[in-house]
Amino acid sequence: MPRFFVSTEQVKAGRVTITGPDVVHIVKVLRLGPGDTLTALDGRGMVYEAVIEQAGRESVVCAVVSESNAGCAPALRITLVQGLPKNDKMDFIVQKATELGVCRLIPLICDRSVVKLARDKPLRRLERWQRIAREAAKQCRRPDVPEVLPPAGWEEALAGMPDNTAAVIPWEEENQESLKKVLGVSGPWGDIYVFIGPEGGFTPAEVELARSHGVRPVTLGPRILRTETAGLAVLAIILYQCGDLGGKLDG
Repeated sequence: MPRFFVSTEQVKAGRVTITGPDVVHIVKVLRLGPGDTLTALDGRGMVYEAVIEQAGRESVVCAVVSESNAGCAPALRITLVQGLPKNDKMDFIVQKATELGVCRLIPLICDRSVVKLARDKPLRRLERWQRIAREAAKQCRRPDVPEVLPPAGWEEALAGMPDNTAAVIPWEEENQESLKKVLGVSGPWGDIYVFIGPEGGFTPAEVELARSHGVRPVTLGPRILRTETAGLAVLAIILYQCGDLGGKLDG
């Protein structure tokens, strides 16, 4: 059954009203009309099975047949703070991080970021990343859509961390503290932040700034991972450790 995300304001009095680009997809691409069924999700875990009553140019109005709480979003809230990469790598990172179950993504402006966003580009990029996150959430059947925030500097990203957040920053110069060790002695977690560097990596000054805010530098082992690989690898490891990927281990 086709799935579409709506805001909570679009669900009222037993009706779901779908607007925007999804209307064209429903009417012109899927060729759905009155009497056809679809699934609407409010992005916060509620799922509505609905029957189309009216399908026009501007909106599709559906009657809610049943509603439920999907409850399959990870209990662990992971924020990926990703150093801005070049080209379209951020598109890939947003898509795959959404599939894995990240809660929030923050594009981080770093000293070694190759990308220098012009004045009008951050908004256009943000809209694109948010759209990619929504489409990826549909594809992987998530009941929620991760939040993609505007590009931020270090001070803003660090100041936004909630209290009692576990935070790690993989760094090639760290050779003592491993991610495996941190995961083995820490937890359970509610929020965790993962800081990933751009193509050139983090500078020592950036790592020290993060450390001064309680972020723990860790090593991922002897191999240097690409920026588009490192964050996804860390997300998968953490979610597996917490039982979200692959189920909980016995013992």
